[in-house]
Amino acid sequence: MIKMSNIDVKRLTVGEMARLNHISEQTLRLYDREGLFSPVHRDERTGYRYYDIRQSAQLDMIRYMKALGMPLKEIGRHMKKWDMGRVKHLLKDNRDAIDKKIEELTLQKRAIERALDSYDQYECAPPDGAIVLEYIPKRQMYVNNTSTNFYDYEIDQYERLLRELKEDMSDRHISPFYYANAGTILKQEDFMSRRLYSTELFVFVDPEYVDKELITEIPASYYLCIYCDRFAKEKRYIDRLLAEIEEKNYTVTGDYLCEVIVEMPLDYQERGMFLRLQVPIRMG
Repeated sequence: MIKMSNIDVKRLTVGEMARLNHISEQTLRLYDREGLFSPVHRDERTGYRYYDIRQSAQLDMIRYMKALGMPLKEIGRHMKKWDMGRVKHLLKDNRDAIDKKIEELTLQKRAIERALDSYDQYECAPPDGAIVLEYIPKRQMYVNNTSTNFYDYEIDQYERLLRELKEDMSDRHISPFYYANAGTILKQEDFMSRRLYSTELFVFVDPEYVDKELITEIPASYYLCIYCDRFAKEKRYIDRLLAEIEEKNYTVTGDYLCEVIVEMPLDYQERGMFLRLQVPIRMG
């Protein structure tokens, strides 16, 4: 700590001014080069320049405005000619930008939490082919109708449809953080009649960040589920679900969903997916 009694407070070197104000010498020199904040005294004999401690008030204002997000050029302009209206306008713009960044970070955090939940679910999931009865709380999804029955095609067509889903979400200002783990929907009547016709892709979303008119809510229910480790097994496993429904005399109450729990890198020829095939049922 510098003892004030040991220095001439009206003739402060750059180092002394920096230490007194807890700022780096490099920053002071930058402000000087930009014409934003410069020493006010010059030694006629040596040519050295010195700050006056009373300049600290200006330095405090510069650092405050910088902390509020104002660029140095704008700060310099306002230090020379104060314009309250323009300052307020800049601060409002910065506030809005911060709000947007907070929303983006919140969405990113939720995406991380969903990914961690998915990995936990994968680690605890029954083995491939196991049929289980699960209670699943209500969920919100965004659904995109592709007009293409992807059951008629191989995985490459599914990949093309995923590209279209991503573009559609972008057009509707739905965060790309929701794009992970897209699933498919098979309507109840098609599922019950073993008609593999599905044109709908979905992603789960948070209702706070997606226009409510774009959201489809899936009510809480018991679901008959079968876990599946390969995309190619889905058709065969749908038959197993239907057989289990008939054997246990369950009543199907809604659409069948093919939900991607996690995606795993395999090779370029196939997207590695661990799936939960599920259909809502009523017992008895």
